[in-house]
Order: sequence, then structure tokens, then C-alpha cells
Amino acid sequence: MKIELSVLFKEEVYAFCLDTLSRKITALRDLLQDLSTGMRNDSKSTAGDKHETAQAMAQLEQEKIGRQLKELLEQKTVLESTDIQIHAPHVIKGSLVKTDSACFFMSIPLGKILLKEESIIVLSPQSPLGLKLMGMRAGESTNINGLNYVIESIL
Repeated sequence: MKIELSVLFKEEVYAFCLDTLSRKITALRDLLQDLSTGMRNDSKSTAGDKHETAQAMAQLEQEKIGRQLKELLEQKTVLESTDIQIHAPHVIKGSLVKTDSACFFMSIPLGKILLKEESIIVLSPQSPLGLKLMGMRAGESTNINGLNYVIESIL
């Protein structure tokens, strides 16, 4: 890994995550609005069993999207409450952790992001790997699923 950890890069990772969540939230809200509008328009022009089935399917889709939206909003709240200005000698929530094989941002379960041609895995401190990394210091290592991670630096 050629990435060098810096306060600026950590702030860019945080901003990228926040922007990604905001875009996903907007997309889901737009989708919910479109479904709602479609259901209202459909109810004015159709009747019968086919209509009721379509309405029920649209209702289920709205509920599914509503759950996804709620989860994203909760993740955004957690991310916004993450203080990235704290620099601890060990891994804490909000840490940017460089290992010998990957870079991790300890915050929410967002997965892999690509920023400035660098892959960063955004993971929750409650995830299996997150739990193992929490509290560790540079130079220490952990193993999960047969993969060994040696912490090179923490910011």
C-alpha cells in the first residue's frame, strides 16, 4: 500500500463517506416518492384483482425501501457523531488504520470505497474485524478468516 495517512486524507475519507450516504438517501427518497406517485395515479385508473396485486407489491416495495432508508439515516447519524479529530495511539471509532494489506476507516458498515485511487474499507467497530482491531496499536497484528493484518499506522 502506498497510501500515507494524513489528517487531510482522513477528512477526505470522512467527507466521501458522508457524501456517499447522502446520495444514497436522496436516491431512496426519490424512489419512494416515485412509487407513491405511481400508486396514486394507478389507483385512479385501474380496478380489479390485478390492480390490488400491483398495489400490494408496490406497498411491499415501499416498505423495503423505507427500511433501507431508515438504516442509511441511522448510519448517517452514527457517522456524523464520529469525532475524526481525536488521535489515539490505539484503534478507536473514527480511526483511519493502515495495515500491511489494507486501509480501514472505523465508523459505519459502508464497505470498500475508492478515493484518490486508494481502496479504503469503511467498517463498523462492531463487525468481526472491527472488534479485533479496536484497541490495537501500531505494530500489533490480528488474524481473521485466515488473513493476517499487521497495523502499520493509526490516525
